[in-house]
Amino acid sequence: MQLILRTYNLKLKHTFRISRKSIDFQPSLIVELQDSGFSGYGEATSNPYYNITVEILQDDIEKIRKIIEESSGETPEEFWLKINPFLKDNPFALCALDNAYNDLYTRKKGKKLYELWNYDISHNPKTNYTIGIDSIENMIVKMKGFPWPIYKIKLGTPEDIAIVTELRKHTDAIFRVDANCAWTVEETLSNAVILKDLGVEFIEQPLKADNWEGHKKVFENAVLPIIADESCIAEGDIAKCHNHFHGVNIKLMKCGGITPGRRMITEAKKLGLKTMVGCMTESTVGISAIAHLLPELDYVDMDGSLLLAEDIASGVTIKNGKTYYPDRTGTGVILF
Repeated sequence: MQLILRTYNLKLKHTFRISRKSIDFQPSLIVELQDSGFSGYGEATSNPYYNITVEILQDDIEKIRKIIEESSGETPEEFWLKINPFLKDNPFALCALDNAYNDLYTRKKGKKLYELWNYDISHNPKTNYTIGIDSIENMIVKMKGFPWPIYKIKLGTPEDIAIVTELRKHTDAIFRVDANCAWTVEETLSNAVILKDLGVEFIEQPLKADNWEGHKKVFENAVLPIIADESCIAEGDIAKCHNHFHGVNIKLMKCGGITPGRRMITEAKKLGLKTMVGCMTESTVGISAIAHLLPELDYVDMDGSLLLAEDIASGVTIKNGKTYYPDRTGTGVILF
């Protein structure tokens, strides 16, 4: 098997701002695995919150190039277990390799990824489209410029309620809000009452990730469902989120790929948690991997490629929130 690494600097349509950062470009690493005339693709992006750079991604993958290239014929689960010990401190790199291997493995079998898993795509949830923090006027312009059935609104400002109140005047779409750890318990509980009346479906990660006492209070008293994000990173976090959140937002880059992501979804369902998979700001390479998990999800946030000024790949397409799969095997990705 041959390993090929490519780096990109993905330009965004608009400056993307959340409570702790803003970006105009997103550095990204694409992993390609070639074997027997087939190619599989995976993606990982830089992320300062988790101290991940493209250079770190490349270096950590290069350290195990020999192990990767000597692999062939293992199942995706076997391959993940083989490389996980070397990348346990870099789940982003592990994700790129795991997704690429899942893609390659399935292409060699002549199937789409969801077909390999025997998933039924007839009732897939629709994805939201994210409106990043900006002036209220600019957020309205962004929303009007991209009509969509579900919006995720980034919050964490002194004007949070005013933002949602004004946006609601311009659409009947479903709203979800994401505070990215910026609120207190008291803010969350009081905001939830107002946001419920404004047609908000749920609140994502209102408190700091490690505030488990606060999460418990919010879980027990909030009038809206609360979904974990920064508090749910790896497989062991699913059990911790039980009775502290109503659902979990699983990020493939944070947990180490689609293989552990599927295990997390299974565990969350057993505990009665709502299941969601979210994306980073990433290309169609990463988004196409997420798309094959849709039948197992209650919610999905896979708009990363829609936020780009220019994509680097063809794969799944998304129209009015609905996902369409290309007539290709694996994840369906082709690099431009």
